[in-house]
Amino acid sequence: MNKKERIALIKELESELAYGRFVHTLDVAATASNLAMCYGADLDKAETAGLLHDCAKCMNLGKMLKMCEKAGVTISEYERNSASLLHSKAGAVLSESRYGVSDEDILNAIRYHTTGRPGMSLLEKLVFVADYIEPGRDSAPNLPVVRKLAYESIDDCVLQILKDTLRYLATTGADVDPMTQKTYEYYRRCDEERKFYE
Repeated sequence: MNKKERIALIKELESELAYGRFVHTLDVAATASNLAMCYGADLDKAETAGLLHDCAKCMNLGKMLKMCEKAGVTISEYERNSASLLHSKAGAVLSESRYGVSDEDILNAIRYHTTGRPGMSLLEKLVFVADYIEPGRDSAPNLPVVRKLAYESIDDCVLQILKDTLRYLATTGADVDPMTQKTYEYYRRCDEERKFYE
């Protein structure tokens, strides 16, 4: 994305998103870019995915459902009843259809930034983490620890975020999306295997 395209995208997002959501979007894009520099990932992809990760967040659930169904996207029962879950998949559809993104890695980073998924690419992990630790966040548990960890070991950070998220959801009695649980189990096993061979 060249400078002119970047500015045009930012202006369009500013007109589409609620102001607080727009500020969050800029913070996630900047954080994802910083993490990309730290881990040697593609800076342009990280910023693009960060800018577009919540592009569908201000849509109502009915509109998201129609858009995803029209695109042939598989929707779980949890997503069917939750805009906060479905906006990720709807965002990937919108990023492709409206914003012209064709890079599958960027689309997956948008698609899975809420729940994660087993076997995430580096870019997916960066956006997943950036969404959690961006400077405007202030209510997640262990944020100082998680923010430090983000620049030391991206895999350890992903696992910590998943652990903290599941712990928090358990205290609220809220339903846990099966993908979040599956992602946690995957990264927990990876961590155990890594420690076994160290």
